[in-house]
Amino acid sequence: MKLAFAKKALDDYLDLSKELKTKADKQFSLLIKNLRHPSIHAKKYDESQNVWQGRIDKNYRFFFTMKKDVVFVITISKHPK
Repeated sequence: MKLAFAKKALDDYLDLSKELKTKADKQFSLLIKNLRHPSIHAKKYDESQNVWQGRIDKNYRFFFTMKKDVVFVITISKHPK
């Protein structure tokens, strides 16, 4: 699979700390190899729009869609508590 970013997601990524970028890079790498990798905790977020949620760490999530062989990251945000 390939990875692509919406402008919003890229801006969100660039705003992350160096430590969070490293964690995000690891999660994205795992995601394109295996959607079901346990550390990603991937799950459907919005069934009607085929939006998924994945975990960067306990405080940050990323939202994405998938079409054919492309994972398209929509946004990265703090997990609401």
